[in-house]
Amino acid sequence: MSRSAHAGITLGSEGEAHHPKAEQDLFGFWVFLMSDAVIFALLFATYGAMLGGTAGGPTPRDLFELKPTLIETAVLLASSFTWGMASIALKYRDARPWLLGWMGLTLTLGVTFLTMEAHDFATMFEKGAYPTRSGFLSAFFALVPLHGLHVLAGCVWIVVMAVQVIIIGPDDRTRTNLLRLGLFWHFLDIVWIAIFSTVYLQGLAP
Repeated sequence: MSRSAHAGITLGSEGEAHHPKAEQDLFGFWVFLMSDAVIFALLFATYGAMLGGTAGGPTPRDLFELKPTLIETAVLLASSFTWGMASIALKYRDARPWLLGWMGLTLTLGVTFLTMEAHDFATMFEKGAYPTRSGFLSAFFALVPLHGLHVLAGCVWIVVMAVQVIIIGPDDRTRTNLLRLGLFWHFLDIVWIAIFSTVYLQGLAP
């Protein structure tokens, strides 16, 4: 199989003229991710400040369950692995079926995560845990569903990129966009680890 050089995976002799543009695009996307990280940091700080503001309503221990959250974490971490395999497949110009297969598996895991999270929210609503119930719940529903919206956007992006791979093929521009999508997806995993640790584990701690 012939290797295809592109930023972040391999930088060989092929497509050298495209490397500076790819590196510039990826740097710009890193700047976007850092701005997004600032937003999440502010929401984490707000959640920490409002954690005790339950106003006599449900507390984290009343609402959170460790087992489903652990499963959601495992599913999202597995999706990072499958996207990593897609990135490896991206190194080869004649591995389009493998690339699409790993992308499809990543999409499936992302949708599974969203379905499980939506079920968690529905269960919380059944217990009367609405965003307007207390400061704690307002902060929770500002932070956690925002991450879910990012995952939803990532799933839509995967579908769009899969269509591009099918129609156009993994050319230099498509490869750069896939690399940016990979950065975005791994970033969401990092944010979720922070949510799992500071929201769920801390909320369930005795």
